[in-house]
Amino acid sequence: MTIRLLTLIGSSLTMASTIGFRIARLPHLWRSILDRRLAPLGLTQTRWVTLYHLWRLGEGHPQCDLARAIGVEAPSLVRTLGQLEEQGLVERRACDNDRRSKRIYLTPAAMPLLEQIDSVAQQARKEMFAGLSEENLEQLNDWLAVIESNGLAIQARDQDDPAS
Repeated sequence: MTIRLLTLIGSSLTMASTIGFRIARLPHLWRSILDRRLAPLGLTQTRWVTLYHLWRLGEGHPQCDLARAIGVEAPSLVRTLGQLEEQGLVERRACDNDRRSKRIYLTPAAMPLLEQIDSVAQQARKEMFAGLSEENLEQLNDWLAVIESNGLAIQARDQDDPAS
């Protein structure tokens, strides 16, 4: 009985670590696929990620909002925005009430490129979700929402009590 219980516990821990590994690996795999498919458009990962987030976030947001949406520090974003500006894809304009702060806008030249990025992303998503029904995807989304919520709660708790 004890050996069977230990086997079940060990099996459960192995499954949990495998799931954690897969969750960690998926964003890297996703970006790798998109990087390869978007390279012919002359876009590096940082550039297409920045453009795509700006498009989804909406124009006219301060650089710091865009950095937060992407998950990078604001100074890290400055170089990428400069490159996108050189390509004629974004404009940085000073804020009316704070000249030190810049707001980011897409140029008309960016729109066809963003449509291509979206098309490539939709196709990759379709391929990665092959074999999963709508019901499977809804269930997966629900499970991931629970895991994300748990992680955010842990993060908030750890920030409140750094000793834990």
